[in-house]
Amino acid sequence: QVQLVESGGGLVQASGSLRLSCAFIGRTFGSYSMGWFRQPPGKEREFLGGISWSGDTTYYEDPVKGRFTISRDNDKNMVYLQMNNLKPEDTAVYYCAADHVNLQPRRWNGADYWGQGTRVTVSS
Repeated sequence: QVQLVESGGGLVQASGSLRLSCAFIGRTFGSYSMGWFRQPPGKEREFLGGISWSGDTTYYEDPVKGRFTISRDNDKNMVYLQMNNLKPEDTAVYYCAADHVNLQPRRWNGADYWGQGTRVTVSS
């Protein structure tokens, strides 16, 4: 069984930065690609990007490409989402997710496991 626990959310001003963390509790972290999603208020959940099993490959959706960076530490069973130049439209609940399929260069439609989410609010 796998449990994902996000942390690091909060209130930040526009143009600021924030780093979210996701702890993977379980075995074989290195056998899961990891992804980040978000759900803005009143909107559908959207995929942001992902990172491969080994961490050597990443994929990002256009709205966050160049501003957000996903990384992982396979020794610590952690995945991170570094968010720079934040905008008010980045306000959302952010979720990390794990999937047994190695990262493909395309949008995820789902995942095997989900975290509980951490809220990010960007003020203008």
